[in-house]
Amino acid sequence: MTTTTSTTASAQQTTASTTRLRLAVIIGSVRTDRFGTVPAEWFAGRASAHGDYDVDVIDLADYDLPVSMDENDDVAALGARLAEADAFVVATPEYNHSFPAGLKNAIDHFHAEWQAKPVALLSYGGTSGGLRAVEHLRLVFAELHAVTMRNSLSFHNVWGLFDDTGAPKDESTATAAKQLLDQLRWWAVALRDARHAHPYGA
Repeated sequence: MTTTTSTTASAQQTTASTTRLRLAVIIGSVRTDRFGTVPAEWFAGRASAHGDYDVDVIDLADYDLPVSMDENDDVAALGARLAEADAFVVATPEYNHSFPAGLKNAIDHFHAEWQAKPVALLSYGGTSGGLRAVEHLRLVFAELHAVTMRNSLSFHNVWGLFDDTGAPKDESTATAAKQLLDQLRWWAVALRDARHAHPYGA
């Protein structure tokens, strides 16, 4: 009986480790003149080409989320997509030394959907490249029991960095994206296996 249980647990762990990861790439700005769709969609393409991810691009501009914590159909729909994800990439600009209010509102509507999952941060902006927004987001996601990646991908003075096809002109950026996706995969598998073995907080 003991051997059977051990074998079953091992098989379950192997299955959890080898199943493709569900990655949500979140476009964090909802402004009409935003640039964030360009780096976010480029990164989503890199993630799809990586081979380990099923990618879901979530554009927060598609959702009418109340500023209060009230529920509506859009809150439920966004929550369902976040809950399905094994990992997140959040694309954020820097507005006044921090991240957008619309992104904070979207984050605050949910709790369990973020817990015990890894978050990679992609930022863009002027001379700072959005890095101050990234540091603030680390504090927010830590409060939600999410694990932010130590490394991030930032685009400084972003408006001249992408060509007409939406790809970075610096080809080394693709290498940096792959490294981040490799690290994200490690955390996503480790945390998914841990949640599979023992639900977080239980």
